[in-house]
Amino acid sequence: MTDIEDTIIDKLLKNQTDQTHIQFFRYIFVGGAAFLVQFASFMIFINININYLIATPLAFILGLMANYALSVNWVFNKHALDNMWSEFVIFAVIGVVGMVLTEILTWFFVDFVGFYQIFYNVHLYNSSHNIGFYVANVVTAALVLFWNFFARKLTLFK
Repeated sequence: MTDIEDTIIDKLLKNQTDQTHIQFFRYIFVGGAAFLVQFASFMIFINININYLIATPLAFILGLMANYALSVNWVFNKHALDNMWSEFVIFAVIGVVGMVLTEILTWFFVDFVGFYQIFYNVHLYNSSHNIGFYVANVVTAALVLFWNFFARKLTLFK
């Protein structure tokens, strides 16, 4: 690798940074990793016969813990609070608000904007469901990603 490539990789992936755009870049990967923890744990809970209504919040908590651990160790390097538990509680509250926003925005895009009707005759391969639900979910996930990142950065990691 060239020195320029090494420098770019160091800035994006290795060095601590206060630059919001680099933190946001990293946060996208943190969110993906946290989702994998949440989804894998949900699958495990379901496969060991834990009811899905119990498995869902348990998996959410594990994903939230992974998100927190990765965020404080890789994305953000400044803390507004000295107490880790207080910081985690606020971090979790922001995550729960994000989950509520996900519900509201999904409803908004499917029923109010009409993604279900807009995509009425468009289906995924071998599926009877139109893609309106999926499009709403992707748009919502992108918006909530911004909420989670900026709410956490501005309250906890300034």
